[in-house]
Amino acid sequence: MNDVMSTALSGLRASTARFEESASRTVTDKNADLAAELTTQKMAAADFEANLAVAKTADRMMKSLLDILA
Repeated sequence: MNDVMSTALSGLRASTARFEESASRTVTDKNADLAAELTTQKMAAADFEANLAVAKTADRMMKSLLDILA
């Protein structure tokens, strides 16, 4: 179960970093391709939501397992 949570947390960090890098380019680069940056940000947000769902599911599964064993 820890492997699943570690993978989800790693994905959360990666998607956050990708979003922040894109947002920074959008603000600092006058020649930034706004359509591409918006697409990158939307994809990073979707990745974040998917990884968050995995983390929440792993947490619920662990709680259910503990309830069964208790």
